[in-house]
Amino acid sequence: MKALWNGQVLAESDETIVVENNHYFPPEAIKEEFFKKSNTHTICPWKGEASYYSLEVEGKQNEDAAWFYPETSELAKNIEGYVAFWKGVEVKK
Repeated sequence: MKALWNGQVLAESDETIVVENNHYFPPEAIKEEFFKKSNTHTICPWKGEASYYSLEVEGKQNEDAAWFYPETSELAKNIEGYVAFWKGVEVKK
C-alpha cells in the first residue's frame, strides 16, 4: 500500500493494518521528512488518544492529515504507533 499526496509517496508498506476502513502504516514505513507533529489530539472511545501530523510537500501544507496512537487501549495494541491518513491523502496499492 502507498499513501500519496501532492504527487509524493508519503508512506509505503506491505504490512498495513486495516481498522475501520483505514490503512494504518507501520511507523518505519513513513517518510519522516514530510511529517510535522501537530498539537491536535482527539479521543477514540476504544482506541485511546490520537496525535496528529501535518504534511508538507513542496511548500504545500495539509494540516492534521495523518494520525497515530502513541499509546492505545488494550483493544488496539496492534496499531500502536502506526499512522493513518485522511484529508485528501490517497491510499492505494
